[in-house]
Amino acid sequence: MREHSAQTIDTGVITLSQQILDIFRRRNGEIVSGEELSSALRISRTAVWKHIKALKTLGYTIAAVPARGYRLLASPDTLVPAEIAAGLNPRRIGTKITCFNETDSTNNVAFKLAEAGACEGTVVIADAQTRGKGRLGREWASPDGVNLYCSIILRPSITPVAASQLTFLSVVAVARSIERSTSLKPMIKWPNDILINGKKIAGLLNEMSAETEKVNFVVLGIGVNVNMRADQFPSDLRHPASSLFIEGGVPVNRTAFARILFHELDALYDTYLEEGYWAIREEWVARSQMYGRQVKVSCQERVMTGVVKGIDDIGALLLDLDGREERVLSGDVTIL
Repeated sequence: MREHSAQTIDTGVITLSQQILDIFRRRNGEIVSGEELSSALRISRTAVWKHIKALKTLGYTIAAVPARGYRLLASPDTLVPAEIAAGLNPRRIGTKITCFNETDSTNNVAFKLAEAGACEGTVVIADAQTRGKGRLGREWASPDGVNLYCSIILRPSITPVAASQLTFLSVVAVARSIERSTSLKPMIKWPNDILINGKKIAGLLNEMSAETEKVNFVVLGIGVNVNMRADQFPSDLRHPASSLFIEGGVPVNRTAFARILFHELDALYDTYLEEGYWAIREEWVARSQMYGRQVKVSCQERVMTGVVKGIDDIGALLLDLDGREERVLSGDVTIL
């Protein structure tokens, strides 16, 4: 596995570099003197300069104005923990954020961290994946610098059979985030796809460590095609795919999108723990636009055609097959 330039931030611990960025943001493009920064942070002006230099190496564009101070001109396009954490204020999700330039799979990294005892809410992000994971052992195309690939560690006190409910939490969070970040209207397709204009924009893959009656942890894997271009998609895709950029016609700020996503996940997970699955299920059903629709479901060697009646208490798809109800636990769904 090849990993590069991992950056980690504990959002409960505010570093001096973060404090400098916070001051810059509050001043909204104004020049901030070295003396002001030195006084506010209680460090020397030489130390201020060293932190400014370190921020520049992370991709921040900071102008030094002779005899006046510093001005923040631009934040990096790469996914940086400090930028994502700015204003996040998480209860659980996003309490610790690690970003890689590249890794094999964020799910793999998060799973190993969880096994080593990483806290609930830890987020792993990569700018590129060499072996991104999709459902049913498929690969998730993960080019560099255009999308969001992330995994989140959760440790809910639930039984293994209930863990599938967390997929629906993730899907609703992504749908909310797309609506907050763009003018697009996402549609949810069972069990874990987000479609826009009938094309797949995002997919989710949850992996779990559990005992007979106890979940040790769940890794929520989320991939969102944010600014991917048409020529970056593989030619052998099973289903039509697209990105927020292609469908909306304008680039989407990945850092802002990630921040919104983690905020929505944090809120929904809180709701799930306090109110249970049904509160999440109701929003999923409202957003899915599948209720009452005729679909074809391919499950291994079996193909079924029926009308969607909803999802049950563990997230199984309920199909009406000419008056007979069928519970589908996994498979590929095509809306007819």
